[in-house]
Amino acid sequence: MRSLLRRLLESEGFACREANSGDVALTILKTDPVPLMLLEYQSPGMDGAAMLRLLQQDWPETAVILVTAVSDLDLIVKSVEAGAVDYVTKPFRPHELRARVSQALEKRRLLVENRAYRLHLEERVVIQTRKYEDLFLASLQSLADALEVKDPYTAGHSTRVTEYALAIGQELGLPETLMEQLELGSRLHDIGKIGVREALLVKEGALTDDEYAHIMEHPVIGWRLLEPLLRELPHALSVVRSHHERYDGRGLPDRLLGHEIPLEARIVGLADSFDAMTSGRAYRSWKPVDVAMAELKRCAGTQFDPVCVAAFERVVEQKAVKLPDANSHQLRDAQGAA
Repeated sequence: MRSLLRRLLESEGFACREANSGDVALTILKTDPVPLMLLEYQSPGMDGAAMLRLLQQDWPETAVILVTAVSDLDLIVKSVEAGAVDYVTKPFRPHELRARVSQALEKRRLLVENRAYRLHLEERVVIQTRKYEDLFLASLQSLADALEVKDPYTAGHSTRVTEYALAIGQELGLPETLMEQLELGSRLHDIGKIGVREALLVKEGALTDDEYAHIMEHPVIGWRLLEPLLRELPHALSVVRSHHERYDGRGLPDRLLGHEIPLEARIVGLADSFDAMTSGRAYRSWKPVDVAMAELKRCAGTQFDPVCVAAFERVVEQKAVKLPDANSHQLRDAQGAA
């Protein structure tokens, strides 16, 4: 029967291989996959059902025509459900077989083309989605930068906080996925200040209790602003909401205690405070790096996570980040006077 089939199909221009068992067929497929297999259901050593399962698993692009001497409708339906594209029952006419083979190859061609189209479409969608995400995040960063431009004392604040936070995260061995969200959260941590009165952001002198309470609404404002947009980036959102929490539970807005505060927020809270001290503000002058570091160590265990403080201390000792110096402050003071 195999020889007859082979001669018939080769006379139609097809190149054919023969296999006298399922195992032999699998050996051929491993080295020379074929577009179409005519599968005798009662094959020696492996029945058609087992062969169909293996083909679907390892050679899904090989179309299968089931050849059987049994006109068992239930068997045929199960075989088609298992992956066969068609069937012929013995005895069969040559013209019927030729038609079934041509139809099966056409079905296979359409399936392969459709699979390739879906694959490329998914790739294009992913690429386009990334472009939109990058554009969206760049817009958010531009908005955050615009807030800082209003105050020369905080110009570049989010960039410096991001550099410090990433250096701490790297020192602590954070995984890449968390580092990416740490970077995003750091850059956007103060975006909630868009809802704070501008006069308070640049006010010289001490804030009243009501003014301080108003400014400290910015973590929740930022979180509410970004939550619908960054729902799939929970660690970045945690930074925005929780970077003013304190390790001793006396921070805002949720009074989280110790490790209740997400690690990424503990890192950014420290980086934010360090930059605030070493940059200066309208109401107070800047502190040298060694004084700011002493303050961080003094507040380890109360305001800051001691592990994060120790990691940042190592970062500073290793000179892994660019730190402010007198020249940078003179330039910033001149910009502020202008």
